[in-house]
Amino acid sequence: MAWAYLALAILLETVGTGLLKLSHGFERVGIGGLSMLAYGVCFFFLALALRAIPVGAAYAIWSGVGTALVVLAGVVLFGEKMSLLKAGLIAMIVIGAGGLMLLTDSEA
Repeated sequence: MAWAYLALAILLETVGTGLLKLSHGFERVGIGGLSMLAYGVCFFFLALALRAIPVGAAYAIWSGVGTALVVLAGVVLFGEKMSLLKAGLIAMIVIGAGGLMLLTDSEA
């Protein structure tokens, strides 16, 4: 269940970041508030995940996969540029996060 909590935390962090972009520096207060709510619930699920997953692995996976998803959301939703180099760097982040997940499962 801890991995499901971590996945929810990652998803909510990605949503929160997208909403933060849409809030235009909190000029749109409602959207900014939704962003803060998404981050709050994200940290709740991250805390639940940390009951069973080592903090170093959980944080690396949370931040790495979250970063990759936010970059992809920027490309798909906000028209940001994607280059081959950027795609390769994202792949390295995801590979590193996946490796940590595998190592964490084998150490448990």
